[in-house]
Amino acid sequence: MTIREIYERFDRIGSCVFATVNGDEPETRIAHFLACDDEGLYFMTMTTKPFYRQLKETGKVSVCGMSASSSVTMRDDRTLEMAPGYFIRVTGDVREVSMEEIKAKHDPAFNYGIEDQQRYPAMTTFVLYRAKGEIFDYDFDMKFRDHKLERERFSFGGHPVEKAGLSITEACVGCGICERVCTFKAVHREGDRYVIDGSRCDECGDCWVHCPAHAVRHKGVADHAGEKA
Repeated sequence: MTIREIYERFDRIGSCVFATVNGDEPETRIAHFLACDDEGLYFMTMTTKPFYRQLKETGKVSVCGMSASSSVTMRDDRTLEMAPGYFIRVTGDVREVSMEEIKAKHDPAFNYGIEDQQRYPAMTTFVLYRAKGEIFDYDFDMKFRDHKLERERFSFGGHPVEKAGLSITEACVGCGICERVCTFKAVHREGDRYVIDGSRCDECGDCWVHCPAHAVRHKGVADHAGEKA
């Protein structure tokens, strides 16, 4: 995904949750991205706020948002119902951007930020310039497609990306139990063994729990063999 495409997904949501670390504790607040360019995603805060201090001290931020109805209802059969939509999250490195840099861009997308700084002199801008993230597009009731989930990992600024989903090792014996228990339709056979499509995998752990050969690797503390995954 391009930075522009990532920005448009966040912009469609509007207000998102921005998280930083304050000493040993996480803190969150609601904010939005101002604009984007080839360098990254831009947002604003004020130098008088704890948000500013935390950004300066750590150089890190994590942002997430949801584009869908936020309501979750319980059906008569005790299953949950959520309207189709998507989550998007991004985590990475930030730096403060001077107003001189913003003005030098000559980009109308930044005009609001320039005007806001004139209204509030303590206002300042940060750019998220190196980051990784994910879009988690869900349709749990399969109203519009024949599978529940489409995940896409992305990065920019040189940040590495961890592949989505669990994985099946060569210890697979080809029994097919993993495919039968997977409600996300993420498992399929390739030759003599089974594989997991990370773009459909919710990492729910059903395949890991039921695999008789302990061939599924997960991303928790340890796998069946006691080896960190």
